[in-house]
Amino acid sequence: MRLGVLDVGSNTVHLLVVDAHHGAHPWPAHSQKAELRLAEKIGKDGELSRAGADSLVAACAEARDAAAALQTEDLLAFATSAVRDATNSARVLRRVREETGVDLQVLSGEAEAIMTFLAVRRWFGWSAGRLLVMDIGGGSLELAGGIDEEPDVALSVPLGAGRLTRERLAGDPPTKASVDALCDYVEAEVARPAKRLIEAGWDRPVATSKTFRTLARLAGAAPSSAGPRAPRKLTRTGLHQVLSFIRRMPSTALAEIDGVSPGRAHQILAGAVVAEVTMRSLGIDEIEICPWALREGVILRRLEVLESS
Repeated sequence: MRLGVLDVGSNTVHLLVVDAHHGAHPWPAHSQKAELRLAEKIGKDGELSRAGADSLVAACAEARDAAAALQTEDLLAFATSAVRDATNSARVLRRVREETGVDLQVLSGEAEAIMTFLAVRRWFGWSAGRLLVMDIGGGSLELAGGIDEEPDVALSVPLGAGRLTRERLAGDPPTKASVDALCDYVEAEVARPAKRLIEAGWDRPVATSKTFRTLARLAGAAPSSAGPRAPRKLTRTGLHQVLSFIRRMPSTALAEIDGVSPGRAHQILAGAVVAEVTMRSLGIDEIEICPWALREGVILRRLEVLESS
């Protein structure tokens, strides 16, 4: 069957259409993105602005039409931290539903961690043993660990690359003082989740998400043109070198580097800080990069539901 997943994140609205059935590899049939930066359109009152809501409605309508043109049988639409954090999220979701017919469901941070863990487990299989999964998004850091398809530990910490850039990095490039203060802040916030994960243990540490893929590319990993099955790793030494290099660069210069998305260049430094501090806090020297993440996890869970119905 043909399934569509509409992922409304902090930075982009991403429609992924796949051909899949239970027990089979989901094959991508179509992908389209709209860069809305919704998290940056939340005002001081905590509300998503009218302009932000307008752009979200338009993007959902465009995705709905694309899914229909591709004869998608089921469209799964979900929103993560940007919409989740907005104080007017219920009103925005109702407007999207009434004007486009798209029923956006808000995922909790824990649900994000669980779905992402499922995707990583399916990608690496049972031979990977006990997994530790890290995912840096625009609004939050998801962490999960376990031996099964459902993690024993699933955590979400408000350490997203976009959130930290807006709230804690001053200047472009940021001042040394603000970067040093960010490192201290992230270390304090990660300490408790890291303790839980260390107590649980793991055999194979894995990272996923655009932020980790970009950092791995900057550290010398294979480009996206090499395909999803090309092995990609990120070492803490390589990450430290990347961090030392980019902390002095303005976002305009970062955007010109191969592998860096212009729309995310301004927040890659914050993402690098979160990645480096998290790896250091967990005592991890090297992580593997998984091409599957939250969207694939949502698809896999939906296929399970359809199979059992």
